[in-house]
Amino acid sequence: MLMKPIQPARTPDPVERHTLSILVDNEPGVLARVIGLFSGRGYNIDTLTVSETEQERHVSRITIVTTGTPMVIDQIKHQLERLVPVHRVADLTVAGEAIERELALVKVAGHGEARVEALRLAQAFGARTVDATLESFVFELTGSTSEIDRFIGLMSSIGLVEISRTGVAAISRGAEGM
Repeated sequence: MLMKPIQPARTPDPVERHTLSILVDNEPGVLARVIGLFSGRGYNIDTLTVSETEQERHVSRITIVTTGTPMVIDQIKHQLERLVPVHRVADLTVAGEAIERELALVKVAGHGEARVEALRLAQAFGARTVDATLESFVFELTGSTSEIDRFIGLMSSIGLVEISRTGVAAISRGAEGM
């Protein structure tokens, strides 16, 4: 009787977080096509920011943070590159150390010691107070996603009311452009 060798169990590929920077023509429907590529294939977008970056050339930059296995990320990049209005796709996660920042507006309510603690934490994180009433504050904080997450976590125990976040804006380091 022949015995088949036992195959080791295959471990699934790890899920990774990637920041993609996409230069596109600034024209109607481009964002819908990019988002449609993600939703039509069941890919998730964690954050999305879009703005015109070169007014003379009518070029916009779309920054998308997504997660997936290395194979899924490669598939996303290749499919984005094939879209007609796309000029360039850069995976800032693979390209090296990119600079990533996010802006958050965080509303916190509280009285007495909770107000003092909210102001103390805001100062420690370098947040600006952009609105203050007798019962609440709105803080503006710019930083890495993890820094903003930590700030929000600490404010949760004080009296977090509402959060508005911009999503990640990112750019590669060094003299080379996209």
